[in-house]
Amino acid sequence: MLAVAAAIIFGLALLFDLADIQSDPFDYATLVTLGLLLLSLHLAGFGGTTASWRARSRSRHR
Repeated sequence: MLAVAAAIIFGLALLFDLADIQSDPFDYATLVTLGLLLLSLHLAGFGGTTASWRARSRSRHR
């Protein structure tokens, strides 16, 4: 879930950079930093359901 949000943020950052859009609170560097934060949280295991289906599949094989 967080990886999808990071991809959207990165897409917006790319569009802003290509179109040379400059807005005060959300400039290119802010969007990239936010995208990296969401991506790192996803890789750390927050916001996803991968652990729950792995735990259930291991318990069925025993």
